[in-house]
Amino acid sequence: MFFQYGEKEITYLKKKDKRLGEVIDRVGSVEREVDPDLFASVVHHIVGQQISTKAQATIWRRIREELGAVNAETILEAGVNRLQSLGISFRKAEYITDFAEKVASGVFDLEGIWEMSDEDAIRELSSLKGVGVWTAEMILLFCMERPNVLSYGDLAILRGMRMVYRHRKIDRPLFEKYRKRLSPYGSVASLYFWAVAGGAIPEWTDPAPKRR
Repeated sequence: MFFQYGEKEITYLKKKDKRLGEVIDRVGSVEREVDPDLFASVVHHIVGQQISTKAQATIWRRIREELGAVNAETILEAGVNRLQSLGISFRKAEYITDFAEKVASGVFDLEGIWEMSDEDAIRELSSLKGVGVWTAEMILLFCMERPNVLSYGDLAILRGMRMVYRHRKIDRPLFEKYRKRLSPYGSVASLYFWAVAGGAIPEWTDPAPKRR
């Protein structure tokens, strides 16, 4: 299952931003997987923090094989020690079990997140241990498929923006200018910035000054 977008979003972005329109024409459709299970998505994102994508995939596969369904009940049944045995750090295992306890007890209204605005959902999710603003934004995009997520805290997005618009640096005011221009389809723009940052247009380089 991939993030859903189509002609409406593409037409809007190409009309608003000719440079991004060039990217869209050259790259074509971008397929990024989404997981509509909000509980599992929170756990998955906590697991993936500060480790490689490959390591995250390996650990996530182990979790699914070991627990079957990833929900509050199976996480609490497993406990911190068993989660650690699957390759999760002690701290992350504590964050995940704390999240499961809050959901199971009703302290954290997980289903209520779906009804919130982006700002409120980010605030609520980032109140959880181990979930910062960036992680909350990624959950909104790759689980909830919110249409207007463009994260200033994502280094690859900033790199992609530098490469597309040929800026040596994207500071907050400049970022906000582009975010406003690309709204209400910032999530689709994000997909293309990530693609460019990952080398989708090989001859485009990052104009940021090289670190010495």
